[in-house]
Amino acid sequence: MGRKKKTLHDYAAEFSDLAVKRHVIEHKESGESAVVETLYCKSCEIPMRVRRDRILEHLASGRHYRNNTLVKHHGGARVPLLLVSGVIVCCPPDEALDVVIDALRAGKGVFCEKLPSFDRQTAESCFHEADRCGRPLICGFYKRFDPALQFLYKKVRDNQSLGKIHQISTVSRSYPAVSLDQVKKSGGIFYDVAVHDIDVVSWLLGESVPDIIFSLGHAFCSEMNTLKDADLATISMKFPSGAVVSLDISQHCTRNCDQRLEIHGSKGTLRMDNQNTLGISEYGTSSSFCSQSLAERYRDAYRMLVRHFLRTIQGKEAPFITKEQFLSTVKVAAAAEQSWQNGSAVDLRNEAMDVTVIKTEIQ
Repeated sequence: MGRKKKTLHDYAAEFSDLAVKRHVIEHKESGESAVVETLYCKSCEIPMRVRRDRILEHLASGRHYRNNTLVKHHGGARVPLLLVSGVIVCCPPDEALDVVIDALRAGKGVFCEKLPSFDRQTAESCFHEADRCGRPLICGFYKRFDPALQFLYKKVRDNQSLGKIHQISTVSRSYPAVSLDQVKKSGGIFYDVAVHDIDVVSWLLGESVPDIIFSLGHAFCSEMNTLKDADLATISMKFPSGAVVSLDISQHCTRNCDQRLEIHGSKGTLRMDNQNTLGISEYGTSSSFCSQSLAERYRDAYRMLVRHFLRTIQGKEAPFITKEQFLSTVKVAAAAEQSWQNGSAVDLRNEAMDVTVIKTEIQ
């Protein structure tokens, strides 16, 4: 006697998450109709192959777990939210951790507009969780995606048209000025502003961490002193290749943001000046021809960053900013703040600084 073949109804009876659906198929030529039965998952609403190993594989998948949980939370009704593949996290770093982890464990790709955490080990754990869940974690270092900086990168890295890079200088003056509440939540000038230029120069040079870093800063806004932060800073760095980098950062600019960058190499110099719709060069004058906020200046960069995120959750691209690059950038930001607080240079070659905690809480 051969073993009795299990029917669709047998599988539906064995697995409570499965059911049998009946479809009526009409043949146009003969006018006759036939009834066809298929096995399907009630939570995911997808047909199932009549194979025990495939059924068990699906029921153990993260997709089925998420859909089944959401259906239960909504009284048995399947909701459109199940189609979401990614989550954009815009909350401050001290509030982002739980959202990032929950989204990754729910099988969603995550775009974290700010830092995922001020604590380096916690930030690293977010990337480990992303690797474990097989989902991308993208952090908002938006300047890399600016078309002008993309062009400079190709000139520096691909064509080597500038030769060996000797010096990079950046100017980043924000408009409009951020509120004190935003400064407190974002981590201050080193983690909300300077971190983006640190990422850009490291990316252009192809070097993650400088040998030496020294910072000077001052709080011209009296309220900024209460936060133990600066609203203007100059950061100087020397990288292993010998390149010297200078970052001029300010939280204040008059009626127009000021965003410039210059790369000087052994074969020449390239410079990115301020950009506006009129094509007029101006440097934060009191009577701006074309007032432009920081968000407006980098509108294309934000658009390209979001497009990159969408392509990563579709599996078409790998994350452009790696875990190692992100952690190195916030490590340098931590060293820059430490140098400003202590009034002395930080030598990153001997790893003497404590980089476990990126940012202490502002009281």
